[in-house]
Amino acid sequence: MSRKLSHRPDMAGRPPTDLRRLRHDTNRRLLWLALFVLVVVGGGLIGLIYGGPAALLGLTCLLAGAGLIVILWLALSILGKWAGDE
Repeated sequence: MSRKLSHRPDMAGRPPTDLRRLRHDTNRRLLWLALFVLVVVGGGLIGLIYGGPAALLGLTCLLAGAGLIVILWLALSILGKWAGDE
C-alpha cells in the first residue's frame, strides 16, 4: 500500500488550492450581492414606504449608483492586473 504522507491526513491526494482565483470569485460574488441588496432591496423598501412613483425614481438613482460601483470595481480590477496582482 503506497500512500502519500501529509501533515494533514484529510488533505492527502487533493490538488493545491488556487487562492487568487478563490479571492477573485469571492470578490465577484460580494459585488453581485451588494448590487442586489442596493437595487432590489433598496428599491423594494422605497416602494413599500413611499409608493410606486417614488420607487421608479429611487430605482433610477439606485441603478446609477450601482453603475458607478461597477465602474469603480472594473477600474480597480484592471489596475490590479496591470500591477501584476493577478
